[in-house]
Amino acid sequence: QVQLVESGGGLVQAGGSLRLSCVASGRSFSVYSMGWFRQAPGKEREFVGAITWNGGMIWYADSVKGRFTISRDNAKNTVFLQMNNLKPEDTAVFYCARKSSGLVGMGEPSRYDYWGQGTQVTVSS
Repeated sequence: QVQLVESGGGLVQAGGSLRLSCVASGRSFSVYSMGWFRQAPGKEREFVGAITWNGGMIWYADSVKGRFTISRDNAKNTVFLQMNNLKPEDTAVFYCARKSSGLVGMGEPSRYDYWGQGTQVTVSS
């Protein structure tokens, strides 16, 4: 059984930074692509970004490009989301997820088979 645990969320002022971490239990973390999604109240879950198993390919949503950076440390079974220049519209619960297989549909929640419980990010203006 795979478990994903996010941490690092919190309250920050606009323009500030946060670094989210997602630690995976179980084996074979290093062979899977990982994604970050977020969900604001009353809105659908939204793709933030994704990274392949070795970090060789990384995708970002247009809304976060240039401000957010995804990385991973396979030795520690951890994927990170560095968020800089945060805006109030970034306020949401952030989730990490494991991509089930392949590179098709990296931005589609249905393509991910395991999810963390989420961590709240609140950006005040």
